[in-house]
Amino acid sequence: MSTVPTPAAQTRGGGASAPLLEVDDLYVEFRTRAGVVNAVNGISYTLGPGETLAILGESGSGKSVSAQAIMGILDTPPAQITGGSIWFEGRNLLELSPEEQRKVRGPGISMIFQDALSALNPVYSVGYQIGEMFRAHRGMSKQDAKKRAVELMDRVRIPAAAQRVGDYPHQFSGGMRQRVMIAMAIALDPRILIADEPTTALDVTVQAQVMDLLTDLQEETGMGLVLITHDLGVVNEVADQVAVMYAGRIVERGTVDDVFGDPAHPYTEGLMTSVPQVEAKGGRLQPITGQPPNLANIPSGCPFHPRCPRRRIGAEAAPGRDCAVDRPPLRLVVPGREAACHYSEEVLGV
Repeated sequence: MSTVPTPAAQTRGGGASAPLLEVDDLYVEFRTRAGVVNAVNGISYTLGPGETLAILGESGSGKSVSAQAIMGILDTPPAQITGGSIWFEGRNLLELSPEEQRKVRGPGISMIFQDALSALNPVYSVGYQIGEMFRAHRGMSKQDAKKRAVELMDRVRIPAAAQRVGDYPHQFSGGMRQRVMIAMAIALDPRILIADEPTTALDVTVQAQVMDLLTDLQEETGMGLVLITHDLGVVNEVADQVAVMYAGRIVERGTVDDVFGDPAHPYTEGLMTSVPQVEAKGGRLQPITGQPPNLANIPSGCPFHPRCPRRRIGAEAAPGRDCAVDRPPLRLVVPGREAACHYSEEVLGV
Protein backbone atom coordinates (compact mmCIF):
# COMPACT_ATOMS: atom_id res chain seq x y z
CA MET A 1 0.00 0.00 0.00
CA SER A 2 1.26 3.43 -0.91
CA THR A 3 1.30 6.30 1.51
CA VAL A 4 0.01 9.82 1.08
CA PRO A 5 2.87 11.98 -0.22
CA THR A 6 4.12 14.91 1.76
CA PRO A 7 2.91 18.33 0.52
CA ALA A 8 4.66 19.18 -2.70
CA ALA A 9 3.96 20.82 -6.03
CA GLN A 10 2.56 17.68 -7.65
CA THR A 11 0.55 18.17 -10.85
CA ARG A 12 -0.69 15.93 -13.60
CA GLY A 13 -1.00 16.90 -17.24
CA GLY A 14 -4.43 17.95 -18.52
CA GLY A 15 -5.78 18.41 -22.01
CA ALA A 16 -9.04 18.11 -23.87
CA SER A 17 -9.06 14.30 -23.65
CA ALA A 18 -7.80 14.08 -20.05
CA PRO A 19 -10.14 12.61 -17.41
CA LEU A 20 -11.94 15.05 -15.16
CA LEU A 21 -11.19 12.91 -12.13
CA GLU A 22 -8.59 10.23 -11.39
CA VAL A 23 -8.77 8.28 -8.15
CA ASP A 24 -5.59 6.25 -7.77
CA ASP A 25 -5.09 3.51 -5.14
CA LEU A 26 -7.15 5.28 -2.47
CA TYR A 27 -7.14 3.95 1.11
CA VAL A 28 -9.31 5.24 3.97
CA GLU A 29 -9.49 3.86 7.49
CA PHE A 30 -11.33 4.75 10.68
CA ARG A 31 -9.32 4.51 13.87
CA THR A 32 -11.73 3.68 16.67
CA ARG A 33 -11.44 2.37 20.20
CA ALA A 34 -12.60 -1.01 18.92
CA GLY A 35 -9.86 -1.12 16.30
CA VAL A 36 -9.09 0.02 12.78
CA VAL A 37 -11.95 -0.11 10.27
CA ASN A 38 -10.60 -0.49 6.72
CA ALA A 39 -13.35 1.33 4.84
CA VAL A 40 -11.67 1.86 1.46
CA ASN A 41 -8.91 -0.47 0.35
CA GLY A 42 -7.05 0.69 -2.74
CA ILE A 43 -9.73 1.77 -5.22
CA SER A 44 -8.89 3.39 -8.56
CA TYR A 45 -11.09 4.81 -11.31
CA THR A 46 -11.34 7.66 -13.80
CA LEU A 47 -14.24 9.87 -14.86
CA GLY A 48 -14.41 11.69 -18.19
CA PRO A 49 -16.42 14.78 -19.26
CA GLY A 50 -20.09 13.97 -19.73
CA GLU A 51 -19.58 10.43 -18.44
CA THR A 52 -21.68 8.69 -15.79
CA LEU A 53 -19.88 6.25 -13.51
CA ALA A 54 -22.11 4.20 -11.24
CA ILE A 55 -20.60 2.76 -8.05
CA LEU A 56 -22.59 -0.23 -6.79
CA GLY A 57 -22.46 -2.27 -3.64
CA GLU A 58 -24.19 -3.19 -0.41
CA SER A 59 -24.31 -0.84 2.54
CA GLY A 60 -20.89 -0.67 4.18
CA SER A 61 -18.95 -1.44 1.02
CA GLY A 62 -17.14 1.93 1.10
CA LYS A 63 -19.09 3.79 -1.60
CA SER A 64 -20.02 6.89 0.40
CA VAL A 65 -16.71 7.03 2.28
CA SER A 66 -14.78 7.17 -1.00
CA ALA A 67 -17.02 10.03 -2.16
CA GLN A 68 -16.49 11.94 1.08
CA ALA A 69 -12.74 11.50 0.65
CA ILE A 70 -12.96 13.10 -2.80
CA MET A 71 -14.98 15.98 -1.40
CA GLY A 72 -12.59 16.45 1.53
CA ILE A 73 -15.39 16.19 4.09
CA LEU A 74 -14.36 13.11 6.08
CA ASP A 75 -14.45 13.56 9.84
CA THR A 76 -10.76 13.47 10.81
CA PRO A 77 -10.38 11.89 13.31
CA PRO A 78 -11.52 9.12 13.30
CA ALA A 79 -11.20 8.94 9.50
CA GLN A 80 -7.74 8.95 7.96
CA ILE A 81 -6.70 8.80 4.31
CA THR A 82 -3.66 6.54 4.45
CA GLY A 83 -2.79 6.08 0.80
CA GLY A 84 -3.39 7.06 -2.79
CA SER A 85 -4.13 10.24 -4.68
CA ILE A 86 -7.15 12.09 -6.10
CA TRP A 87 -6.42 14.15 -9.21
CA PHE A 88 -8.69 16.95 -10.40
CA GLU A 89 -7.70 19.55 -13.00
CA GLY A 90 -4.03 18.60 -12.72
CA ARG A 91 -3.84 18.80 -8.94
CA ASN A 92 -3.74 16.14 -6.25
CA LEU A 93 -6.61 17.15 -3.95
CA LEU A 94 -5.00 15.35 -1.01
CA GLU A 95 -2.12 17.83 -1.08
CA LEU A 96 -4.30 20.96 -0.97
CA SER A 97 -4.76 22.99 2.19
CA PRO A 98 -8.24 23.01 3.78
CA GLU A 99 -8.85 26.47 2.30
CA GLU A 100 -7.85 25.31 -1.18
CA GLN A 101 -10.08 22.25 -0.85
CA ARG A 102 -12.98 24.51 0.12
CA LYS A 103 -12.50 26.48 -3.09
CA VAL A 104 -12.73 23.27 -5.13
CA ARG A 105 -16.00 22.25 -3.47
CA GLY A 106 -18.88 23.85 -5.32
CA PRO A 107 -17.37 25.22 -8.52
CA GLY A 108 -15.17 22.14 -9.13
CA ILE A 109 -16.78 19.14 -7.46
CA SER A 110 -20.19 19.13 -5.82
CA MET A 111 -22.23 16.49 -4.03
CA ILE A 112 -25.86 15.55 -3.53
CA PHE A 113 -26.31 13.79 -0.18
CA GLN A 114 -28.64 10.84 0.25
CA ASP A 115 -30.85 12.25 3.01
CA ALA A 116 -32.04 15.69 1.92
CA LEU A 117 -33.98 16.35 5.13
CA SER A 118 -30.89 15.78 7.27
CA ALA A 119 -28.56 17.62 4.89
CA LEU A 120 -30.69 20.77 4.76
CA ASN A 121 -30.67 23.13 7.74
CA PRO A 122 -34.21 23.23 9.21
CA VAL A 123 -33.92 26.80 10.55
CA TYR A 124 -33.04 28.51 7.24
CA SER A 125 -35.23 28.86 4.18
CA VAL A 126 -34.27 26.84 1.12
CA GLY A 127 -33.67 30.07 -0.79
CA TYR A 128 -31.19 31.24 1.83
CA GLN A 129 -29.35 27.90 1.71
CA ILE A 130 -29.14 27.85 -2.09
CA GLY A 131 -28.08 31.50 -2.13
CA GLU A 132 -25.29 30.81 0.36
CA MET A 133 -23.30 29.24 -2.47
CA PHE A 134 -23.24 32.55 -4.31
CA ARG A 135 -22.58 34.64 -1.21
CA ALA A 136 -19.67 32.44 -0.13
CA HIS A 137 -18.02 31.79 -3.49
CA ARG A 138 -19.08 34.75 -5.64
CA GLY A 139 -19.44 37.51 -3.05
CA MET A 140 -23.02 38.31 -4.12
CA SER A 141 -25.37 40.43 -2.07
CA LYS A 142 -28.30 38.75 -0.33
CA GLN A 143 -30.73 40.19 -2.87
CA ASP A 144 -28.75 38.97 -5.90
CA ALA A 145 -28.19 35.58 -4.29
CA LYS A 146 -31.93 35.23 -3.70
CA LYS A 147 -32.62 35.98 -7.37
CA ARG A 148 -30.17 33.30 -8.41
CA ALA A 149 -31.81 30.88 -5.94
CA VAL A 150 -35.18 31.43 -7.63
CA GLU A 151 -33.60 30.85 -11.04
CA LEU A 152 -32.07 27.59 -9.83
CA MET A 153 -35.34 26.42 -8.27
CA ASP A 154 -36.97 27.04 -11.64
CA ARG A 155 -34.14 25.18 -13.34
CA VAL A 156 -34.73 22.05 -11.25
CA ARG A 157 -38.48 22.35 -11.90
CA ILE A 158 -39.76 23.35 -8.48
CA PRO A 159 -43.22 24.85 -9.13
CA ALA A 160 -43.90 28.47 -8.08
CA ALA A 161 -40.22 29.00 -7.22
CA ALA A 162 -40.59 32.75 -6.61
CA GLN A 163 -43.32 32.09 -4.04
CA ARG A 164 -41.58 29.15 -2.39
CA VAL A 165 -38.06 30.56 -2.10
CA GLY A 166 -38.77 31.60 1.49
CA ASP A 167 -40.19 28.22 2.54
CA TYR A 168 -38.37 25.87 4.90
CA PRO A 169 -37.26 22.28 4.19
CA HIS A 170 -40.08 20.65 6.15
CA GLN A 171 -42.61 22.43 3.91
CA PHE A 172 -41.45 20.46 0.85
CA SER A 173 -42.11 16.85 -0.13
CA GLY A 174 -39.24 14.37 -0.27
CA GLY A 175 -38.94 14.72 -4.04
CA MET A 176 -38.96 18.53 -3.87
CA ARG A 177 -36.32 18.52 -1.10
CA GLN A 178 -34.13 16.39 -3.33
CA ARG A 179 -34.57 18.99 -6.09
CA VAL A 180 -33.48 21.67 -3.63
CA MET A 181 -30.35 19.61 -2.93
CA ILE A 182 -29.70 19.34 -6.66
CA ALA A 183 -30.14 23.11 -7.04
CA MET A 184 -27.52 23.68 -4.34
CA ALA A 185 -25.17 21.16 -5.91
CA ILE A 186 -25.31 22.68 -9.41
CA ALA A 187 -25.39 26.32 -8.29
CA LEU A 188 -21.79 27.00 -9.32
CA ASP A 189 -21.85 24.81 -12.47
CA PRO A 190 -19.49 22.12 -11.13
CA ARG A 191 -17.35 20.06 -13.45
CA ILE A 192 -18.14 16.92 -11.44
CA LEU A 193 -21.31 16.01 -9.54
CA ILE A 194 -21.31 13.17 -7.01
CA ALA A 195 -24.83 11.89 -6.31
CA ASP A 196 -24.93 9.69 -3.20
CA GLU A 197 -28.12 7.61 -3.28
CA PRO A 198 -30.13 10.51 -4.78
CA THR A 199 -33.34 8.49 -5.08
CA THR A 200 -33.37 6.78 -1.68
CA ALA A 201 -36.80 6.75 0.03
CA LEU A 202 -38.52 8.24 -3.05
CA ASP A 203 -41.35 6.50 -4.87
CA VAL A 204 -40.69 5.10 -8.34
CA THR A 205 -42.26 8.01 -10.22
CA VAL A 206 -40.28 10.63 -8.30
CA GLN A 207 -37.10 8.54 -8.69
CA ALA A 208 -37.53 8.66 -12.45
CA GLN A 209 -38.14 12.42 -12.38
CA VAL A 210 -35.01 13.06 -10.31
CA MET A 211 -32.82 10.90 -12.56
CA ASP A 212 -34.28 12.51 -15.69
CA LEU A 213 -33.42 15.89 -14.21
CA LEU A 214 -29.83 14.86 -13.50
CA THR A 215 -29.47 13.47 -17.02
CA ASP A 216 -30.83 16.69 -18.55
CA LEU A 217 -28.46 18.82 -16.46
CA GLN A 218 -25.55 16.61 -17.45
CA GLU A 219 -26.36 16.97 -21.14
CA GLU A 220 -26.75 20.71 -20.69
CA THR A 221 -23.47 21.31 -18.88
CA GLY A 222 -21.22 18.35 -19.84
CA MET A 223 -20.40 17.60 -16.22
CA GLY A 224 -19.15 14.19 -15.14
CA LEU A 225 -21.50 12.28 -12.82
CA VAL A 226 -20.53 9.77 -10.13
CA LEU A 227 -23.70 7.94 -9.13
CA ILE A 228 -23.49 6.02 -5.85
CA THR A 229 -26.39 3.64 -5.48
CA HIS A 230 -27.62 0.11 -4.84
CA ASP A 231 -30.52 0.53 -7.29
CA LEU A 232 -29.61 -1.61 -10.28
CA GLY A 233 -32.56 -0.34 -12.30
CA VAL A 234 -31.38 3.26 -12.06
CA VAL A 235 -27.84 2.25 -13.02
CA ASN A 236 -29.06 0.33 -16.05
CA GLU A 237 -30.92 3.39 -17.30
CA VAL A 238 -28.28 6.13 -16.90
CA ALA A 239 -24.75 4.79 -16.39
CA ASP A 240 -21.95 4.41 -18.93
CA GLN A 241 -19.44 2.64 -16.68
CA VAL A 242 -20.00 0.55 -13.54
CA ALA A 243 -17.67 -0.13 -10.61
CA VAL A 244 -18.87 -2.78 -8.14
CA MET A 245 -17.52 -2.44 -4.60
CA TYR A 246 -17.22 -5.06 -1.88
CA ALA A 247 -15.35 -4.76 1.44
CA GLY A 248 -13.85 -1.43 0.42
CA ARG A 249 -12.47 -2.72 -2.90
CA ILE A 250 -13.61 -2.53 -6.51
CA VAL A 251 -14.26 -6.15 -7.50
CA GLU A 252 -15.56 -5.56 -11.02
CA ARG A 253 -15.43 -2.71 -13.50
CA GLY A 254 -16.69 -2.29 -17.07
CA THR A 255 -19.46 -0.88 -19.21
CA VAL A 256 -22.99 -1.16 -17.87
CA ASP A 257 -24.01 -3.47 -20.74
CA ASP A 258 -21.10 -5.85 -20.14
CA VAL A 259 -21.34 -5.96 -16.36
CA PHE A 260 -25.12 -6.33 -16.27
CA GLY A 261 -25.28 -8.67 -19.25
CA ASP A 262 -22.56 -11.11 -18.16
CA PRO A 263 -21.07 -10.50 -14.69
CA ALA A 264 -17.44 -11.57 -14.26
CA HIS A 265 -17.39 -11.64 -10.44
CA PRO A 266 -19.59 -13.94 -8.32
CA TYR A 267 -20.60 -10.99 -6.12
CA THR A 268 -21.86 -9.02 -9.12
CA GLU A 269 -23.61 -12.16 -10.30
CA GLY A 270 -25.26 -12.43 -6.88
CA LEU A 271 -26.44 -8.82 -7.04
CA MET A 272 -28.05 -9.44 -10.41
CA THR A 273 -29.86 -12.63 -9.38
CA SER A 274 -31.19 -11.06 -6.17
CA VAL A 275 -33.24 -8.48 -8.10
CA PRO A 276 -36.90 -9.32 -8.92
CA GLN A 277 -37.46 -10.10 -12.61
CA VAL A 278 -40.74 -9.15 -14.27
CA GLU A 279 -40.73 -12.21 -16.52
CA ALA A 280 -40.05 -14.61 -13.61
CA LYS A 281 -43.57 -14.71 -12.18
CA GLY A 282 -44.00 -16.95 -9.19
CA GLY A 283 -40.29 -17.60 -8.83
CA ARG A 284 -38.17 -17.10 -5.75
CA LEU A 285 -35.43 -14.54 -5.32
CA GLN A 286 -31.89 -15.82 -4.97
CA PRO A 287 -30.32 -13.77 -2.17
CA ILE A 288 -26.60 -13.68 -1.50
CA THR A 289 -26.05 -15.92 1.51
CA GLY A 290 -24.31 -14.68 4.64
CA GLN A 291 -23.53 -11.13 5.73
CA PRO A 292 -21.17 -8.42 4.45
CA PRO A 293 -17.77 -8.65 6.18
CA ASN A 294 -16.75 -6.72 9.26
CA LEU A 295 -14.39 -4.06 7.86
CA ALA A 296 -12.39 -4.21 11.08
CA ASN A 297 -11.72 -7.89 10.41
CA ILE A 298 -11.83 -8.50 6.66
CA PRO A 299 -11.45 -12.19 5.74
CA SER A 300 -8.12 -13.36 4.34
CA GLY A 301 -7.84 -14.18 0.67
CA CYS A 302 -10.82 -13.01 -1.36
CA PRO A 303 -13.07 -11.03 1.03
CA PHE A 304 -16.14 -12.53 -0.68
CA HIS A 305 -15.07 -16.16 -0.31
CA PRO A 306 -17.16 -16.94 2.84
CA ARG A 307 -20.30 -16.13 0.82
CA CYS A 308 -19.16 -17.29 -2.62
CA PRO A 309 -20.79 -20.39 -4.16
CA ARG A 310 -17.83 -20.72 -6.58
CA ARG A 311 -15.02 -20.58 -4.02
CA ARG A 312 -12.16 -23.02 -4.22
CA ILE A 313 -10.18 -23.75 -1.07
CA GLY A 314 -7.29 -26.07 -0.29
CA ALA A 315 -6.93 -29.01 -2.68
CA GLU A 316 -9.74 -27.71 -4.90
CA ALA A 317 -7.81 -24.52 -5.70
CA ALA A 318 -5.23 -23.97 -8.39
CA PRO A 319 -1.71 -23.03 -7.15
CA GLY A 320 -1.64 -19.44 -5.94
CA ARG A 321 -5.42 -19.15 -6.35
CA ASP A 322 -6.78 -20.40 -3.04
CA CYS A 323 -9.82 -18.20 -2.38
CA ALA A 324 -9.30 -18.34 1.39
CA VAL A 325 -5.60 -17.49 1.25
CA ASP A 326 -4.65 -15.60 -1.93
CA ARG A 327 -6.23 -12.17 -2.42
CA PRO A 328 -7.12 -11.74 -6.12
CA PRO A 329 -6.05 -8.46 -7.75
CA LEU A 330 -8.36 -6.42 -9.94
CA ARG A 331 -7.21 -7.54 -13.39
CA LEU A 332 -8.25 -7.47 -17.02
CA VAL A 333 -10.31 -10.59 -17.67
CA VAL A 334 -11.66 -9.87 -21.15
CA PRO A 335 -11.20 -6.68 -23.22
CA GLY A 336 -12.75 -3.74 -21.38
CA ARG A 337 -13.60 -5.73 -18.25
CA GLU A 338 -11.74 -6.04 -14.97
CA ALA A 339 -12.60 -8.33 -12.08
CA ALA A 340 -10.99 -9.34 -8.77
CA CYS A 341 -11.70 -13.06 -8.91
CA HIS A 342 -9.26 -15.94 -9.45
CA TYR A 343 -11.83 -17.77 -11.57
CA SER A 344 -13.54 -14.97 -13.53
CA GLU A 345 -12.80 -16.67 -16.84
CA GLU A 346 -14.83 -19.67 -15.66
CA VAL A 347 -17.63 -17.41 -14.44
CA LEU A 348 -17.75 -15.87 -17.93
CA GLY A 349 -17.31 -19.20 -19.64
CA VAL A 350 -14.20 -18.13 -21.58
